[in-house]
Amino acid sequence: MGGYNFYPAKPISDYRRSDLGLIVSVILFWGIGMCTLYVCSSAYCDKVWGDPFLLIKRQMGASIFGFAGLLLFAFLPLAKIRKMLPFIILVTVVLLLCTFVPAFSEERNGAKRWVKLPFMRFQPSELAKFAIILYLANFFDKYQRERDLEERTVFPAVVVTMIFVVLVFGEKDFSTGMFLFLLALLLFFISGSKLLWLFPMALIGIPALAMMIMWEPYRMERIEGYLNPGQYSQGVNYQTNASIRAISTGGFWGQGIGSGLTKLNSIPEVQADYIFAGWVEAMGLFGVILYFLLLGAFAYKAYRCAFNCPDRFGSIGIFGCASAIFFQSIANLAVVCGAIPSTGIPLPFFSAGGSSIVVTLCMCGFMINAARAESDSYDEVLENDSRNYEVVTRMEKI
Repeated sequence: MGGYNFYPAKPISDYRRSDLGLIVSVILFWGIGMCTLYVCSSAYCDKVWGDPFLLIKRQMGASIFGFAGLLLFAFLPLAKIRKMLPFIILVTVVLLLCTFVPAFSEERNGAKRWVKLPFMRFQPSELAKFAIILYLANFFDKYQRERDLEERTVFPAVVVTMIFVVLVFGEKDFSTGMFLFLLALLLFFISGSKLLWLFPMALIGIPALAMMIMWEPYRMERIEGYLNPGQYSQGVNYQTNASIRAISTGGFWGQGIGSGLTKLNSIPEVQADYIFAGWVEAMGLFGVILYFLLLGAFAYKAYRCAFNCPDRFGSIGIFGCASAIFFQSIANLAVVCGAIPSTGIPLPFFSAGGSSIVVTLCMCGFMINAARAESDSYDEVLENDSRNYEVVTRMEKI
C-alpha cells in the first residue's frame, strides 16, 4: 500500500512559489497591528483589570489559532479544501444559529453576535465571510464548466447567500450583514454570471433594508448624527469626534509610541473599531502614509495573484478574500475619520477580537495557497482528462 502524499502527484518543479510580497505584507500587518493594539489598550487594561498586557495576551492566543489556520489553508491542496466545503458551510450555519440559543450565545450592547466556545468567544459572522467566499468561488467555477447554457442558474448561490445574510441580520449585526451581501454581489459580478435576478431582489430588498434601519432607533440616530455632525456631541457622535481630535493631535510625525496618547483616553473601546486613531496619534500623517502603502502593496499583490491564477476556484477565492480584507479596512478608516456613519466593522489585523484575526489569517493562508496554483485542482484534472480521453476515443471510432 502506498503512503499518503500531501500534494497532488506531479513533479516538484511544476509548482509555483507563493508570492513572497503577499506573505511579507501579511506578517507586517500582523506585527504592526499587535504593536498598535498594545499602545491603545495597555492603559485601559491596567486601569480596569490591573494587567496592561491582558488584551495583547488574548490577541496573541487567538493569533496562534489564526496562524494554525493560515498554515492549514496554505498547504492543503485546493481539491481537499473544495471537499471540505460542505463541512465548512454546515459549521458556519450551526454557529450562526447558536447565537439565537441563550445557552450558547453571549449578548453585548443588545446584540447576540458571539458564541461561547470552550477556549474563546467566537463571532460566527466573521467566519461567514470566509465561508461564503469559498462557496461562491466553488459554485462559479462549476457554473462556468456547465456546457448546457439553458441549465445554468445562480439560484442556489442566491439562496445560500441570503441564508447567511438573513442569519447575520438576525443577530442585529446590520453592518456585517450588509458587508456580506455586497461582498457576495461583487463575486457575482466578477464571475460573469447572469444578474437578472438582481432586479426582483432590489424591489424587495431595498424597502426591507429601509425598514430594518428604521426598526432600530440607534441606527436612525447614527444616520442623524452623521448628517448633523455638530449635534449629538455627547451621544452618537462622541466616539467619532474624539477620534478626529486624536488624529489631529498626531501631526505629521506623531506623538510617538511611548507618549501616553492622552486623546485616546476619551475614546470608549478605542482598541476595537477606532484603533486606527491610536495608530495615527502615535505615528501621525507619516503613519497614515505608511499604512496606505502597506495596504496598497497587499491589495496589489493579492489582486495580481487573483488575475494570474489559472485555477478559477483559486482565482475567485483570492479575489474574494482580498476584497473582504481591503474593503473592510477602507470602511473602518472611513468610520474613524467620520466619512461614513459608524458601522461596527473591525479593522483587519489591528482591532482587538479573536474571531477577526483568526478568520483574516485563514483567508491569507488560502490566498497564499491559491497564488501558487498551476491549473485546475488535481481531482478535476483527472476528471477532465478522462472526459477528453472518451471524446478522442469516440472520434477515432468515427
